[in-house]
Amino acid sequence: MTKTLDIQGIKIGGSAPFALITGPCQLESLDHARMMAERIAEACAPTGTGFIFKASYDKANRSSISTKRGLGMDEGLSILSKIREEFGCPVLTDVHLPDHCAPAAEAVDVLQIPAFLCRQTDLLLAAGETGAAINVKKGQFLAPWDMGNVAEKIASTGNARIMLCDRGTSFGYNTLVSDFRGLPTMAATGYPVVFDATHSVQQPGGHGTTSGGQREFAPVLARAAVAVGVSALFIETHEDPDNAPSDGPNMIPIDQMQALIGTLTRYDAISKEA
Repeated sequence: MTKTLDIQGIKIGGSAPFALITGPCQLESLDHARMMAERIAEACAPTGTGFIFKASYDKANRSSISTKRGLGMDEGLSILSKIREEFGCPVLTDVHLPDHCAPAAEAVDVLQIPAFLCRQTDLLLAAGETGAAINVKKGQFLAPWDMGNVAEKIASTGNARIMLCDRGTSFGYNTLVSDFRGLPTMAATGYPVVFDATHSVQQPGGHGTTSGGQREFAPVLARAAVAVGVSALFIETHEDPDNAPSDGPNMIPIDQMQALIGTLTRYDAISKEA
């Protein structure tokens, strides 16, 4: 049995229904974030699915120097704190540097460690020391059993509010593969496991100066993950993915999310009855 986290009233882990980490990849404006949060809340309402609003104030790992990185930390954290206050939902954002962790933790409920940074000890320790919940993504280059060492670094700070997230594994140039054996392997650490359906269908650098992706496969992988019994799903969404500033090819259109959440809820119930 995995640990159960309580993130602003949302239970994650154990036999609890899956929680949803969702939102646009990159913050665009306060008005856009409000619109997305409202539509996400509407999509989750019929099933009562608990959601954590996700958006990044800085996308530091971009394919090209010319691609948009985001609004920056000050404006971004201000927007996220407003979303948390206005919608009463927890919020999540990426952190890239140790000195970002403390100010970010004042504005958000969950700090996310990007996959490429999951072995950066100073970053993991700084995140853990905030006491915030931590969602740490498994590096595309790591085996799932290596995530036990990553979790131990964070837990050494006295913070056990840890989630381990799979986002696919490198499989040749511009290609990722999802090995679903890795989900129970990571769950054996005792920490809740998140499956990132969005970035598992990414094609890193696949468009030369930007990453490509195959969003049509994100629902397929999400269904497989809830069938395995994950604690949470990470699915980015946008009202117009093809014109989003980042990760558009991987994001699910917001008008498709309600139906997808309904399907995933049914799979999740069956999995957790077994």
